Amino acid sequence: MKTYLITASLLCATVGATTALADDGSKCHFHGAKPAAETQVLGCANERKATLIKQGKLETSWKDVKPGKPEQVDGKKGKEWKLTFKNPAATDKAKETLYMFYTLPGNFVAANHTGQ
Repeated sequence: MKTYLITASLLCATVGATTALADDGSKCHFHGAKPAAETQVLGCANERKATLIKQGKLETSWKDVKPGKPEQVDGKKGKEWKLTFKNPAATDKAKETLYMFYTLPGNFVAANHTGQ
């Protein structure tokens, strides 16, 4: 009986861990130091923008706004990708530019309206 309980517990833990790793948010999480391709960073930025809209952190007018060309800038911990979105339809004119920052491998760092 004790062996059965241990086996059942290990099986549940293994299945649970596999399910946790397979969530949709893992598409834009990378390991290693290899720089991500621009197209990959653009895709991740658009996914992040959609999430911010869904969470109510951005107005729905941002939905169809496309980012400009990604550029590499010096961040606090080394080089980062910087993406700029411009939304002339934003109701708050101080927030008509959205900046997103990603590590070179493509992991999200921050999003803000200041560019800092």
